Amino acid sequence: MAKYNILMVEDDENIQELVAYNLRKAGWAVAAAGNGEEGLEFALKHMPDIVLLDLMLPGIDGLEVCRKIKAKKPEIPIIMLTAKGEETDIIVGLEMGADDYIVKPFSPKVLIARIKAVLRRGELVDEIDSGKVIIRGELSIHPQKHQVLIGNNKIELTDTEYKLVRYLSERPGWVFTRNQIIDAVRGEDAVVTDRAVDVQIVGLRKKLGSAGALIETVRGVGYRFREEG
Repeated sequence: MAKYNILMVEDDENIQELVAYNLRKAGWAVAAAGNGEEGLEFALKHMPDIVLLDLMLPGIDGLEVCRKIKAKKPEIPIIMLTAKGEETDIIVGLEMGADDYIVKPFSPKVLIARIKAVLRRGELVDEIDSGKVIIRGELSIHPQKHQVLIGNNKIELTDTEYKLVRYLSERPGWVFTRNQIIDAVRGEDAVVTDRAVDVQIVGLRKKLGSAGALIETVRGVGYRFREEG
């Protein structure tokens, strides 16, 4: 397993020690910061492979730390850790660029699985940007041909529908808000309202048939492409 460097920004020492123990046991190097200022400074200076960021921090809160990291180093993945579980906090964090979130309390196994998923997404970026075929179950997306196939059957999609399925499928498991989706697919015939996103998703699922189940609704937040395995 590659030895990734993980920064955990968490003010609860008990949680900090428990999580660090399990992450090191998984083979990763772990650094810890007890407040937002320390976490922000460390992240920008040392460029960790991923940041685990508690939202409720003394001083600069987690949302502000997330915003500042993503403004200067958008390539650093961030998983938000929150005891709140409130939709507004999750949505704001995702819109600021957070890559995932997990609500406390959580099991170490679940956290490790989510970290691996986010790291895998980063490893896929070069393949996606190079225009290679994206394969998700029975679905294949051909960026250079601007085509979507189920098996050997080409699916006729509008430009917006194509952009939607490609955007979601590029990073399976990643939750996107409706606003993020709107920004990603904006074009001549792009959706422009939250309701329009929902309508487009319904139509896209219908055209994809059984593969439409790969697009999952995350209640109160938005949509994600189902993560395989």
